Amino acid sequence: MSVWPAWEVREGERTTRWLHVRLAFGDGARVDALAVVSEGCVCVEDVRARPSLALEDLAVFADWIEGPLARACGAGAGPADGDVTGTGAHRGRSTRPPGPEGWRLAAREYRAARERGADPVLAVMDATGHSRRGALRLIGRARDAGLLSPRHARR
Repeated sequence: MSVWPAWEVREGERTTRWLHVRLAFGDGARVDALAVVSEGCVCVEDVRARPSLALEDLAVFADWIEGPLARACGAGAGPADGDVTGTGAHRGRSTRPPGPEGWRLAAREYRAARERGADPVLAVMDATGHSRRGALRLIGRARDAGLLSPRHARR
């Protein structure tokens, strides 16, 4: 993965930075994006991919770029994994098993955290290596699979 500055605007104490982000995978796939970093927030303004991203891949795009963008902005967060390459099968960096096994893991961790009075989303984040957004998405998939009760049904 490559991250390089596009431009920067300073207004008093506030700085807004635009960064080019490129993910190149071993199978020849490529994703280019323009990210905006301002006051601790990151927004993605444009994404172009060849071949096109599936909606599921687009949903995890933030997870793919989170660590490298933080490092590029001087936060030093995320794994020191430099360039990202992959075979095209699974390009994310999570530690959770894929598919139904991952849903079962998320459901088990979620329920255990609720029973001990801990934050269940944080427990899923710790167990899977996902960001908060990724953990919430995984919890939603576990709910859709019937492994967790619907969100509106509170105990």
